[in-house]
Amino acid sequence: MKPRLRHFAIVVRDLEAMTEFYKSNFELEFAGSETIGTGTANYLTDGVVNLALLHFSDKTGEELDRMAGLNHFGIQVDDVAEYEARVEASGGKFFFELAGSKQGNSERKYKDPEGVVFDISAHGWVGTDGRVEPDE
Repeated sequence: MKPRLRHFAIVVRDLEAMTEFYKSNFELEFAGSETIGTGTANYLTDGVVNLALLHFSDKTGEELDRMAGLNHFGIQVDDVAEYEARVEASGGKFFFELAGSKQGNSERKYKDPEGVVFDISAHGWVGTDGRVEPDE
């Protein structure tokens, strides 16, 4: 499969209000919710792309004000190792891997040469058209 954009994540101050905002204005479906480290992610989808709304409960209101907005995006590929090698060969750097990422929603996080964060995933994200359920 050709690499495909399938995930965008934004940090929000009010998770429930922003979930309702995107659902009602753009007819997105609620695809799930999960606890992610120090916060919560609500996932919405149009059936092709996953929009993750991230709220970090360990942040102050002022910190959330600074963080609000686009956080990262994700690209689904068939062979993560192949694309990691490509990224690193062209100046991208490994950033980190989320605990439990082998179960879904992200594989590994990288930064491009200018510092923009992105995910490389073989599984895809909940609610996307290319989602592959991981083996138990």
